[in-house]
Amino acid sequence: MADHKVKQYIIFGMGRFGSSLARTLSQMGHEVLAVDSTEERVAAITPYVTNAVQISINDEESMRSLGIRNFDAAVVAIGDDLHNSILITVMCKELGAQYLIAKASDAMHAKVLVKLGVDRVVFPERDMGERIAHSLINPHVLDLINLRSDHVIAYIGCPASWVNHSLLQLNVRNRYGVHVLAIYRDDEMIMDLNAHTVFEQGDSLLVMGHRDQVAEVEGLK
Repeated sequence: MADHKVKQYIIFGMGRFGSSLARTLSQMGHEVLAVDSTEERVAAITPYVTNAVQISINDEESMRSLGIRNFDAAVVAIGDDLHNSILITVMCKELGAQYLIAKASDAMHAKVLVKLGVDRVVFPERDMGERIAHSLINPHVLDLINLRSDHVIAYIGCPASWVNHSLLQLNVRNRYGVHVLAIYRDDEMIMDLNAHTVFEQGDSLLVMGHRDQVAEVEGLK
């Protein structure tokens, strides 16, 4: 397994977005503290995270006891309740959150969150819709992140013709115009690539380049 730094996250709100984020981060090997005011949601997420607690957002003493400043990032995954979203965001800022991410339900909500000092505002439904649209147009591209109108970072399957060949042998950057950022092999993410790194059967690749060149690589046999 490749070494990676285990990070600590605290996530408020175990709805669909919050619970999915919590599970995914845990599966990636990070420590997650899940927080919700509903007993049922806390019970449902408990088996999948490092720890889960039920806390009322009006309980300032309990909020302080969470040690929010000690986490690498805090996520306010509450978008449908503007009052609670704003209240938790303010408390996270006051309690010294190192990096604060918050879910917004609309543009006005996002503006309020930015004014409150949130480091990153996310629109999960909109962002997922865009990714699904890209995957429908490019069915072999497993995931896609837009950098600009013409450049993307894409998660694709390794072309069969690349298997058992190195980056140097294939001359990937010059021949195909894309940068291989990482290789996903079984449960391992390999980022320390060099010219002699050899592709293996079943590898998935994280590549960056012009969307046309990425599509060309994605279509290779």
